[in-house]
Amino acid sequence: MCGIHGLYRLDGARVEPAQLSAMGNVTAHRGPDDEGQHITPDGRCGIAMRRLSIIDLEGGHQPISSADFYFLVLGNCEIYNFRELRSDLQARGYRFKTGSDSEVLLHLYDLYGDDFVHRLDGMFNFALWDNRRKRLLIGRDHLGVKPLYVHQSAGMLGFATEAKALLQLPGVQAELNREVLGDYLHLGYVPAPHSLFKGIRKLPPATLLAVEDGQIREWRYWRLPSRIDRVTSEAEWIERIGAGMEAAVLRQMVSDVPIGAFLSGGVDSSAVVAYMARHSDQPIRTYAIGFEGGEAERLYNELPYARQVATLLGTEHHEIVVKPDVVGLLPKLLWHMDEPVSDSAFLTTYLVSEFARQDVKVILSGVGGDELFGGYRRYLGDHYVRKLQMLPRWSRLLMSRTAGLLPSDRHSKLLNTLRLARGFLASAELSPDDRYRAYLQVLDRDTVSALTRGATGSSDALAAAFASAGSYDALNRMFAVDAETQLPDDLLLLTDKMSMAVSLECRVPLLDRELVELAAAIPESLKVKNGRLKHLMKSALADILPPDILDRKKRGFGTPMGAWLKRDLAPVLRRLLARDVVRDRGLFDPNVVARLVADHEAARIDGTDALLALMNLEIWSRLFLDRHSPDDVTAELKSLIA
Repeated sequence: MCGIHGLYRLDGARVEPAQLSAMGNVTAHRGPDDEGQHITPDGRCGIAMRRLSIIDLEGGHQPISSADFYFLVLGNCEIYNFRELRSDLQARGYRFKTGSDSEVLLHLYDLYGDDFVHRLDGMFNFALWDNRRKRLLIGRDHLGVKPLYVHQSAGMLGFATEAKALLQLPGVQAELNREVLGDYLHLGYVPAPHSLFKGIRKLPPATLLAVEDGQIREWRYWRLPSRIDRVTSEAEWIERIGAGMEAAVLRQMVSDVPIGAFLSGGVDSSAVVAYMARHSDQPIRTYAIGFEGGEAERLYNELPYARQVATLLGTEHHEIVVKPDVVGLLPKLLWHMDEPVSDSAFLTTYLVSEFARQDVKVILSGVGGDELFGGYRRYLGDHYVRKLQMLPRWSRLLMSRTAGLLPSDRHSKLLNTLRLARGFLASAELSPDDRYRAYLQVLDRDTVSALTRGATGSSDALAAAFASAGSYDALNRMFAVDAETQLPDDLLLLTDKMSMAVSLECRVPLLDRELVELAAAIPESLKVKNGRLKHLMKSALADILPPDILDRKKRGFGTPMGAWLKRDLAPVLRRLLARDVVRDRGLFDPNVVARLVADHEAARIDGTDALLALMNLEIWSRLFLDRHSPDDVTAELKSLIA
């Protein structure tokens, strides 16, 4: 993996080497092993990279040119089928100078043109210079595992793996994109193609962008298939899913450096480790994290489950039990994130990545299994609504109207159950699309409007994703929307940014493209059968994992943040969201913010995600808008609780 960046001067000016170096210096954590850059002879285009060496450690320096220097490429990529592609290209007469996977892109482009991306199995973003056509082509992988940001103005087009690299370009300043503030507050992240920086956008997943003759063209090259296969039998589905998962994990174990796996003891990470163990002659190195503290911390502590799986599979297991210095971590991690999120999993992901990086350079993760195979509780909405509709309408309406009286807290088993019941009952009478929105939203649209005094812009990423989702069944429509929004712009973004912050490459085999296309065709009735989440996936794993692992209740890979906001982090929360701070920032109504804080502290609402979204936005503003260093912001926050 690498960090890539570059600049194309649309105004005819020359790209200066110092500009590329400045972009690379700010993202050196993505590639501490090597760096390289190339500026075209006419000076109009420059591409550069920082390299984390994984494949062909000695010979994989980038950018790489073809033998005739017609094509030049750099890639932030792991192409898992590169050896098969290389063999085919060699049979066609192509000669290779290195053993790296990035060089395959050069010859594929020469042979197939822009269609070469259809032959890639992997995670990537890349930049390719076609010297014959004086053309720059950049692109992002099918699912958006690897991010790519773009800045475009009248005089130039810049691109980079991280947004902060684009802030090094002349004339590019960190400004808040107010048009997407509503989406951020509503969802807890900023969905592509937007970013929270004005003038900087994300290239969406499965998208190519070309610059040629001063013209910019952008297009989508792949979408999630929409055809549901209602002919294949359940038994055949089970066989195909098991074979598909095993093949994906085996492909992604290719590495010239030490490799390991995150292990929470949940179905997804356990499946990945089980297949790794099946194909390794050495014990797999596994890494798990737990928390010190009281009931809330114990609720999030999955170490006993991870230990059980590790013992079963004979892994070389490593555990870390932490009481994280959240105040000290937040500024640094939000700087690495580029954009704030409300998902506290970015803290957990960083801590376990930092722990694993002491031993390995590549890690495999179970991210994506819930989306593919129906693992989220929200996917049970239709199942329970059908049961609820057996009751008289008056009783359903009464439950819906009184649901708001239930306490809402996620940090004890009882209160968490009541929280989930409250959310389900309050949304049970809604349409499937609106029910999905209610399950996922951090703040409802009315509260967002009140917070921002109506100044939220017109963006609605969920509505756009549902409009393009096609005629799926209800569960697969949710999968399609997840694949367009939360998966790339929240889960995969934080996984990439937090692992690369410590120079660790994180692979996600359950998001293998062939496996994704297979999962997209599974009927809803088999993905979730009789209320059993991940029915087919669990059935496919029944011969390698025991029932107590496959059927234990799901727990997200997060932190007890809501409890911390009421205890250790309460002084920081109250100060960052104090009336004078909110008023001076000028984005939100201080009265609405104060009410959210009070309602969370009284358990009238579970405001964990909403308050973290507001806190993180204020810290992000101090970092990027006020231009304070992470160390300075950390000192400010620690002074609040001294």
